[in-house]
Amino acid sequence: MWKFSQRYFFRSGLHRTYSQSQSPVRVRFAPSPTGYLHLGGLRTALYNFLYARHLNGKFLLRIEDTDQTRLVPGASERLVEDLLWAGIEIDEGPGFGGQFGPYVQSQRTEIYSKAIEELLDNGTAYRCFCTERRLDLLRKEAVRARQVPRYDNKCRHLTKAEEDTLLDRGTPHCIRFKLTDHEEPLDDLIYGKVHHNVSDNEGDPVVMKSDQFPTYHFANVVDDHLMGITHVLRGVEWQISTTKHLLLYKAFGWQPPKFGHLPLLVNADGTKLSKRQGDVGIQHFREKGYFPLSLLNYVVSAGGGFEHRSSGKQQLLSVPELSERFLIERVNSHPSRLNPELLEDLNRLEIEQRLADGESRLQLVGNVQELVRKAYPQHSNLDLAEGHIVEVLRWSSQRLTLLQDLTSSKLSFLWVKPSSYELKDLSPEQLNTLLDELDAHEKFDKDDLNARLKSFAQKENIKFPLMMKSLRAALSGLKEGPGVAEMMEILGKAVTLERLKEALPHDKIHLKQKS
Repeated sequence: MWKFSQRYFFRSGLHRTYSQSQSPVRVRFAPSPTGYLHLGGLRTALYNFLYARHLNGKFLLRIEDTDQTRLVPGASERLVEDLLWAGIEIDEGPGFGGQFGPYVQSQRTEIYSKAIEELLDNGTAYRCFCTERRLDLLRKEAVRARQVPRYDNKCRHLTKAEEDTLLDRGTPHCIRFKLTDHEEPLDDLIYGKVHHNVSDNEGDPVVMKSDQFPTYHFANVVDDHLMGITHVLRGVEWQISTTKHLLLYKAFGWQPPKFGHLPLLVNADGTKLSKRQGDVGIQHFREKGYFPLSLLNYVVSAGGGFEHRSSGKQQLLSVPELSERFLIERVNSHPSRLNPELLEDLNRLEIEQRLADGESRLQLVGNVQELVRKAYPQHSNLDLAEGHIVEVLRWSSQRLTLLQDLTSSKLSFLWVKPSSYELKDLSPEQLNTLLDELDAHEKFDKDDLNARLKSFAQKENIKFPLMMKSLRAALSGLKEGPGVAEMMEILGKAVTLERLKEALPHDKIHLKQKS
């Protein structure tokens, strides 16, 4: 059905009367599946999504896979998965429906062929028969002369007879678009008035390759128009190309969308983010254990788009809150510096928020249980009770950044129960007395515990280091790790008393011991 409607759209000329002003906001994220989603791509997708949601518009996903030589198998599927994980909902796109599909460019070749015919018919495009050898010689000559390589537009001047002869011979060719002067500046939503006259520096660009696949610039314009895109928000690296796109819109007689170019996303030291860094991919952050909301807030903290708040307290905004507060005019026009320390703060904040919500807390507990089981597959005697995990999370929310940090070897005592105990330096009677004293006090922090343990050792005439060695064995089965008092604080009162109680023979348990 879509093929018929879009073919008719071209032939009837109805596409010339289309006006974005008659439609609600429609934006798109149009990645190439040549790699996996990284922070820069997430920022572009997020700002488009927030802009659409703020104005009750639609967010589209389009896969731009016309460069078939660079495709990475599985990249499109992973990209969709990462977007959904981050909380970015897709209104139209591959697998999500929509009346302007297909949303994969390699499935739209018939549409591009019809569009090329229109440009050839109106004289704004032409067939180029130049060989790769000739183009290579042009490039080498330009480099030798210390000039920017550019096509010399030779085939623009072929006569009809010359062109027909070459076509009759079956000479391979591509289609080029005739660049013209573009004096009108681009009214960029973020940068304001911007002027680039591409015809001064570039030769006529290829719009359809000899393999019958369109180039990025051409397919991008055709798809944005036919999909009713009203606003294009993309990286500033595409700003110079926008003049080319505006010329294509003019050649078709189409009204262009409004353009806004997002500034570069850079490292804390000002250097450009690179996929080669290996630590900017969304999958990297997911595998490390960062939560999606903390990552979204991290990205927007660098790029602006929100009213400045002077409260001083770090906030973690939900996706609806980000959408409600987003203002395109507040997006920075200067490079956006990322601050990794902020991401750590935000992730800790998200752990706190999830702990405060019943449903999220259960999910968090499940996450920890899964992580611990994977970290200690050889242990069957693991302490994974919900209450214990919640207490550990409350302790760790101000100290640790990631849930994975809880499975480090130095914190193994949190989960691995000791299998055997030695009470060589502490009699069952003395341990019973200590249990009563610990149970009688509400306060259970390491400083208070340390003072009480020293007092107990002195009162019972036990050598303090030997007593602590016994307690450590009873609590963790480890010979080293955090101090015993700190270990008790981390474990919490209930688990501490339970583990110490388990160190007693059943017939030696004190009747006063209440836990």
